[in-house]
Amino acid sequence: MKRVGIRDVASRAGVSMSSVSNALNRPERVSDEIVERVRAAVADLGYVPLQAAQQLRIGRSGLLGMTVINITNPFFGDLVSGAEDATGSSGARVLVGNSDDDEKKERDYFELFKRVQVEGALVSPFGDAGEALARELGRSVPVVLVDRVDDEGVLDSVSFDDVAGGRMAAEHLIELGRTRLAFIGAREEVRQVRERLAGARDAVARHPGVRLDATWIPRTSAEYGVGVGIMIAGLPPGERPDGIVTTNDHLACGVVHGLLRGGMRVPDDVAVVGYDDIEFAAVAAVPLTSVRQPAREMGRVAAQQLLRLVSGEVQATGRSIRFEPELAVRASTVGYR
Repeated sequence: MKRVGIRDVASRAGVSMSSVSNALNRPERVSDEIVERVRAAVADLGYVPLQAAQQLRIGRSGLLGMTVINITNPFFGDLVSGAEDATGSSGARVLVGNSDDDEKKERDYFELFKRVQVEGALVSPFGDAGEALARELGRSVPVVLVDRVDDEGVLDSVSFDDVAGGRMAAEHLIELGRTRLAFIGAREEVRQVRERLAGARDAVARHPGVRLDATWIPRTSAEYGVGVGIMIAGLPPGERPDGIVTTNDHLACGVVHGLLRGGMRVPDDVAVVGYDDIEFAAVAAVPLTSVRQPAREMGRVAAQQLLRLVSGEVQATGRSIRFEPELAVRASTVGYR
């Protein structure tokens, strides 16, 4: 079907194309009669102005870009929802790109943001390369890092203390008498994962007789978690961990399922701690103890800061807003009480 253009509207209304443009964008420049004729023609033909043309006219797109590492993880979905909570009343809209743990996809989204002329961007970068790309994008539009701090202190950021979160998870298991801990995650190059592991190792180092081993898997999904849980259940009793820290709740729920399938009791034989405290964690078959991240609030605060930067109300100073962890304690570590 042929797209209806401004020429068609002008022909139907019996006016020039410039009169159509004025009637739609600057009605004070033409008579009320012309405005009414143009509006009637627009309604009859179903004409929709091209966004690109509108952008050129008003000098802004009304779009904010946002990249997340893995949209299938509810944590990142909550980040997006929080950003949309903050931008809804401003008239801005959020264009979301899922990098899916892929540096090339992340780079492609940054290029897309430039082409569609976003006014600013929220970036949850994958790896150090993503942070560098975010700083490059920040040379042309305001950028706020989400779930990450800018090492160079250039970009404003909203993040979470993952070292404290990893430490809190391990300390909880140690306080329960667990001495053979396992840290299960994927993509060690992701800083948040490294920091959680560092926190867990710090907790273990403070308690002689407690050990921690790291197990790396291709993806932090429930499917891979089931496989790891079954594998752990098949180990000799003296070789398997009695406490597990995971890097997200999807993975943790899968691990619990795999342990149960393998004949283990959770938490009697093995206690499991997740990370993020997604909504499903509280209603899983074995309700999951989890390090709580206020993802929606983080997304909201990050978007508010970006809107201030876009409006010129404030300037980027490398300001860092950091949220602190809480532990939601449930049956996967303490049983049913």
